[in-house]
Amino acid sequence: MAFPKRILGIVMAGGRGERLDPLTRHRSKPAIPFGGRYRIIDFVLSNLVNSGIHAIYVLTQYKAQSVLEHIQRGWMGRVSGRDSFIHVVPAQMQLGAGWYRGTADAVYQNMNLVHQFDPDVVVVFGADHIYKMNIRQMVEHHLEVGAKATVACLPVPRTQASALGIVAVDERNRILEFLEKPGEPPGLPAQPDHSLASMGNYVFDPPTLMEALRADAADPDSSHDFGQDALPALTRASLAYAYDFSQNRIPGSFLKEELAYWRDVGTIEAYYEANLDLKNVQPQLNLFNWKWPIMTASFNDPPAKFVFDEAGRRGEAVQSVVSPGCILAGGYVKDSVLGRNVFLDAGCEVHDSIVLDNVYIGPGSCIRRTIIDKNVHVEAGTLVGYDLEADRQRHHISETGIVVIPKAEDTPETRERNL
Repeated sequence: MAFPKRILGIVMAGGRGERLDPLTRHRSKPAIPFGGRYRIIDFVLSNLVNSGIHAIYVLTQYKAQSVLEHIQRGWMGRVSGRDSFIHVVPAQMQLGAGWYRGTADAVYQNMNLVHQFDPDVVVVFGADHIYKMNIRQMVEHHLEVGAKATVACLPVPRTQASALGIVAVDERNRILEFLEKPGEPPGLPAQPDHSLASMGNYVFDPPTLMEALRADAADPDSSHDFGQDALPALTRASLAYAYDFSQNRIPGSFLKEELAYWRDVGTIEAYYEANLDLKNVQPQLNLFNWKWPIMTASFNDPPAKFVFDEAGRRGEAVQSVVSPGCILAGGYVKDSVLGRNVFLDAGCEVHDSIVLDNVYIGPGSCIRRTIIDKNVHVEAGTLVGYDLEADRQRHHISETGIVVIPKAEDTPETRERNL
């Protein structure tokens, strides 16, 4: 079967990310920086563009300004040609006085965009996760099996499946049932010790999508969510199939660790662990695959610089990710990820930490197991991560003892102070 020419991508970028507070106090979850120079939303957009899907609407709602500015700077000119675009679509109350009531309602309120583009296939993907995926392979599978709706799924051990949204399938991977955090998760027919977890990514036949969303909108008992309402209704009509993400292959990716890599970085712990994995010799997520680049906004940052070479004042980074614009002026970094334009002054140390953009860390400061959000000025001699009771008086502490210092206001005075 010929690959369809008109594929419309819809990216759901309105996530609140409440479990990531305080990182989401001033931005939505898709806008959170990741890996030094990226944003979480860059991963789904890169997957779409690398897969040849160049007509993309990004639906936003919650604290959307960061996402809007990021896409304007880094993505508007990324695709070109007829019917090629990446457009941000804010919540507009198209169908009444209410904002989006759920993921299904968000697409329903923008069905005019689907009608106007007149696609052969619609792909609806979330913007909350870190992964690489060749979406063309999922679309091909959708067409080969004759599905009206296809759900990307990941096999997980049954012992872990009770915390996830699970789908039960038959031998042909036709979905029989959606189960939200089941006490007894169903096993796979060919792999009984594993269950299929929904990734929240979908491929639809356009008429089926439109009909399902109209029915969902008319249901007063619906929560208007794809996973909880619209997809289960299609399942009852035997129209939905599962796509096994573990079978997806990325050009230039050969490491076993990277196969089926997918992370929901929806908690401070998960976000912290996924970031710090990048500093390993062979991380599970390889950002150095030139055949499947993760794209982002570009800035005119100078190269990173390491200066001074004397006892107690040596600019040095070990087993770390250091982004452009950073200056280590006698500071020491180990097992950490530094965002853009971070300045480490003489004698300071950063261990097992994530430091986001435009942060200044003063002389003699010691930082451990900490996430420092943007624009923060750390005074000389500050200790963070060594006395959690003292840290708790000033900062947010996660369940496992990770300190989070919230974002500071970005003003000319802040930028000058942090230089």
